[in-house]
Amino acid sequence: MVYRIKKKKTEVYALGRHISLSADKARRVIDQIRGRSYEETLMILELMPYRACYPIFKLVYSAAANASYNMGSDEANLIISKAQVNEGTTVKKLKPRARGRSYAIKRTTCHITIVVKDISLDEYEYESLYSFKNPRWKKTAMVDHDVYSSGVVWDKK
Repeated sequence: MVYRIKKKKTEVYALGRHISLSADKARRVIDQIRGRSYEETLMILELMPYRACYPIFKLVYSAAANASYNMGSDEANLIISKAQVNEGTTVKKLKPRARGRSYAIKRTTCHITIVVKDISLDEYEYESLYSFKNPRWKKTAMVDHDVYSSGVVWDKK
């Protein structure tokens, strides 16, 4: 019998959208925490002097809460497996200037995704490729039609 190795789901994520912050400034902080443990990440984010640390801290905390609620995992076993920042929409405003002119102000936003992985749940599940309960092939009857012995006689007139 042939088996396929299927990995159990061990990752949970938290997504922050439309955070009023530049994507480049958020990436500066995200690059420091990628691949680290949960407790080490919280310490780093508390001690870094950037404004982007607070929303990222909230997202890491939320991802850990999602992992403990959905999978029942302990916070000591969590690591930050993926962390990415994408650019969001740009809010455009007009500021009044001298002589009745206006000046455009662009406020950039970003979307931050934090994926937390539980390293204690890294197990594999074996799944049979050929299951007889739910076969992947259709059962069809093979009928062999022989043209010459069909019993039909053609007459030429």
